[in-house]
Amino acid sequence: MSDVFTNELAFEDALVGVLKNDYGWKNGTLNHPTEQDLLDNWAQILFENNRGIDRLNGQPLTAGEMAQIIEQIVELRTPMRLNGFINGKTVSITRDNEADLLHFGKQVSLHIYDRAEIAGGRSRYQIARQPYFSTKSKMLPTRRGDVMLLINGMPLIHIELKRSGVPVSQARDQIRKYAHEGVFTRMFSLAQVFVAMNPDETVYFANPSADGDFEAYNFHWADFDNEPVNYWKDVARDLLSIPMAHQLIGFYTVADSKDNTLKVMRSYQYFAASRISGRVRQSKWDKASSRGGHIWHTTGSGKTMTSFKSAQLIASSKDADKVIFLVDRIELGTQSLDEYRNFAGADLSEEQRRQAVAETENTDVLVAKLKSDNPDDTLIVTSIQKMSNVSEESSRIADLERMRSKRIVFIVDECHRSTFGDMMQAIRKTFPCAMYFGFTGTPIHGENQKKQNTTVDVFGDELHRYSIADGIRDKNVLGFDPYKVLTFRDDDLREEVALHHAKAGSVAEALTDPAKKRVYLRFMALPMASDATDGDGKPIHGIEHYVPRSQYCGTDGAGNSEHLRAVVDDICGGWQRRSLAGTFHAILATSSIAEAISYYRIFRDEHPELKTTALFDPSIDNNGGAVYKEDGLVEVLEGYNATFGKHYTMPSHAVFKRDVSARLAHKKPHAGIEKKPDEQLDLLIVVDQMLTGFDSKWVNTLYLDKVLEYEHLIQAFSRTNRLFGPEKPFGTVRWYRYPHTMEQNMHAAFGLYSGDRPLGLFASKLEGNLRCANGVYGQIVDVFKIAGIESFDRLPDSDEACAKFAKLFKELTDTLEAAKIQGFNWDELAYEFEHEDGKTTMALCFDESAYLVLALRYKELFGPGGEAGGEDVPYDIHGYLTEIDTGHIDTAYMNANFEKWLKRLTAGGEQSELDAMLDDLHGSFATLDQEQQRLAEIVIQAAQGFDLAIEPGKTFMDYINEFAVRGKAGQVTALVEALGIDEGKLRRLMAGHVMEGNINEFGRFDSLKRTADPRRAKAFFEQREGKTIPPFKVSIMLDKLLREFVLSGGFDLG
Repeated sequence: MSDVFTNELAFEDALVGVLKNDYGWKNGTLNHPTEQDLLDNWAQILFENNRGIDRLNGQPLTAGEMAQIIEQIVELRTPMRLNGFINGKTVSITRDNEADLLHFGKQVSLHIYDRAEIAGGRSRYQIARQPYFSTKSKMLPTRRGDVMLLINGMPLIHIELKRSGVPVSQARDQIRKYAHEGVFTRMFSLAQVFVAMNPDETVYFANPSADGDFEAYNFHWADFDNEPVNYWKDVARDLLSIPMAHQLIGFYTVADSKDNTLKVMRSYQYFAASRISGRVRQSKWDKASSRGGHIWHTTGSGKTMTSFKSAQLIASSKDADKVIFLVDRIELGTQSLDEYRNFAGADLSEEQRRQAVAETENTDVLVAKLKSDNPDDTLIVTSIQKMSNVSEESSRIADLERMRSKRIVFIVDECHRSTFGDMMQAIRKTFPCAMYFGFTGTPIHGENQKKQNTTVDVFGDELHRYSIADGIRDKNVLGFDPYKVLTFRDDDLREEVALHHAKAGSVAEALTDPAKKRVYLRFMALPMASDATDGDGKPIHGIEHYVPRSQYCGTDGAGNSEHLRAVVDDICGGWQRRSLAGTFHAILATSSIAEAISYYRIFRDEHPELKTTALFDPSIDNNGGAVYKEDGLVEVLEGYNATFGKHYTMPSHAVFKRDVSARLAHKKPHAGIEKKPDEQLDLLIVVDQMLTGFDSKWVNTLYLDKVLEYEHLIQAFSRTNRLFGPEKPFGTVRWYRYPHTMEQNMHAAFGLYSGDRPLGLFASKLEGNLRCANGVYGQIVDVFKIAGIESFDRLPDSDEACAKFAKLFKELTDTLEAAKIQGFNWDELAYEFEHEDGKTTMALCFDESAYLVLALRYKELFGPGGEAGGEDVPYDIHGYLTEIDTGHIDTAYMNANFEKWLKRLTAGGEQSELDAMLDDLHGSFATLDQEQQRLAEIVIQAAQGFDLAIEPGKTFMDYINEFAVRGKAGQVTALVEALGIDEGKLRRLMAGHVMEGNINEFGRFDSLKRTADPRRAKAFFEQREGKTIPPFKVSIMLDKLLREFVLSGGFDLG
């Protein structure tokens, strides 16, 4: 389904028509309004909604009173704090309208917005078409947006449109540009949600503020089944209609005080929260309705925000008396409590946040809050351990009856791991009529049921699903790059197992005895791992089933030294590449505490360059017993203290654990340590901890020396797949113990938890990435060949060809970045790969110089300062790709061609020979950018006219750079003479290689503009334009010319 709009206005007409006629925006359209027009409109709506005697007393708002409101908006400034203003329902002013005799000089409170008044009451829904925006600089022209949606007169949703064929990223970048120009200030700073649309694709995102990230959190809306909704009419119906748009602002935005940002919920979060609140609304509060249901949302998809919003919706609706967020571990409870409080409200103080979400220091406090009728005790965060202590046996009958009289909702986090034990059963026994909802990324199914129960059995039906496959497809989490690493050769293990079961001391002995031979050959024919069954349904085991645990853990449980060292060698051998030279961190998960300590000692003693620590529960003897535990714990704490200047002891181990977690996640008090390498932790060794519930985008690799299945495997893998940026294309997982069995376990787990959508979960391997890179490079060659360009020396002329090149170059770069993490480097273009049927060699068909030439061409898709040139560029371009260092392109071949041509020229060679050599020289120009190519032609012309001062040892690039310096100097001199600006300030600004985003940092660009001579500038522009120009236009033209000159590095005035 697609509609083609050849111009933006036609698309705007169609969208506005649908919103107005079909989807509830029925209270009028304002065409080309200024901010003052919108203020007057808002004043009128405020008057209509507050004209009663106790508010405006029938007297309209004055300009001074509206100025008071704007002053409050300016003071709040950020989208997050303004969310609290909008959802605060009222705003206070001091009346200065003398006609209001009752309230003159007094403060009155005005109703501005009520999220519960949807499509009725005092709510008004209007559309502003092409509103005029003022910019922060008088030198910049007035901007005009596309569409703003007004609720009760406030511009809360801004929509930027692009015609068919123009990527939606251009609409998003237009919003970003407006924000940086200071458009969204004063009344326009009320914008909470931005929408970027073309007829075939839409993304929406919360206002990140002018200096925020406009690309990190762009979402496509989707339907209940997570299928993306992109067709513009469907977006208008599902996202922009009333009541949805009203609810989006009032219920489904979240002000996160942790990082002072406004967040908007994704579609799957909306569906989950609304399903839960709907279930509570319909509850009969009896045993039959206690199983509320469960939410299956993959790890990393924002379950905490979803559960908070669910709890908040229930609490604010008064459909329940208590909403208890139940976590399985105390430290997770602390983490969740902090996150809940961060979400509690932008306009709240720290004390108010503490009151909004209650904590429970002990069971007595928990009981008191459960009995309480205080609204501050509605939302409670506690652990399952504390909650299970509230029981029939431990509580007074009166207290128990009081608590049971409350309508209580339990929201259980990570419910796959906490709900099948005695403590959860005790809670259900104490509160049989409460409602229980579970959140998990890995629900328990029939295949991995616990105590013959599944998540459906415990919590009820699935209310919403967003599987790991959905998350990877939507780029909300990363895919995985998994590897099985053999620490023992398969053939050796197979032979040892076969000989053991044949009861033979050697192969010769096994083959000479017929009975032993049958057993030996039967085992030698087995696969390393198997999930097959025989005719009777009995499992047919593979070789690894017969390999004893001691093969890996050793006879003493502290690890087989051969195996341990093979693992350590694998980790250290690829450390620089996988960690991106220490940018990212890794987790090593072991099978026992004893093995964890053994690993720690090896890394500490033999690889001190890696800052390593270990974390495990000191109260648990896990598999390996307590052989080294106490000594090991002391060594771990001493090592950590020495490395990071801490003073942790055994009694403060819990505090040590929190510090490790914060350091690995770069969270307070370790926020920003990416800039302090000495404070970073490289490798964390664990047994069971940190493999579920722990999130850090700075962890990109998991090393597994333990066997995991189903939900445990998915949870552990998911520690690596949080989004970061281009430097982290996937999460890497390498496993060592029973490697073939683990490979089977991996496929079984992802088959179960992919939600019947298994495609795209795993990254291509190095061989596949090299093959893909060759294919993409070939397509790029074809694009340029079809455009008549053989050597990549310039971009194609057509927008269509440039669009295809832009898309292919991004794919090529992303593929090469993934390959680099997997072992590729430019010094080695051919690689050998082993397969079951032999070895193959895969070689890259282009070298680094060819790639950097393409990077140069890609940069030329951008205008001055890294901004996309022109309006409505019909191709997707990505700023981070322009940061590729093209300064070290090999120009030796071009220099050699020039040297040969120059020698023949000065020696008086034949013209035909000179022409052929000059053709070769031109053929090597692709390594130059367009400006360098222009200067190269000037150098050649100078040489042909014998005007080039030839110096021994000087290369062609040296001459080009010399001419560039001369040319820049001349351009700067010409500009200084034309405008009278300060030459020193101009040169210093240009030397800083500034970009659009920082050109006026510290007011340096404004300072340069002020040095211009107004009379000389006016004369220059009038001469160039051939007409008289008014002074205010001279100022605008001066700003534009200076800005372009600085950002482009200079040009001829012409």
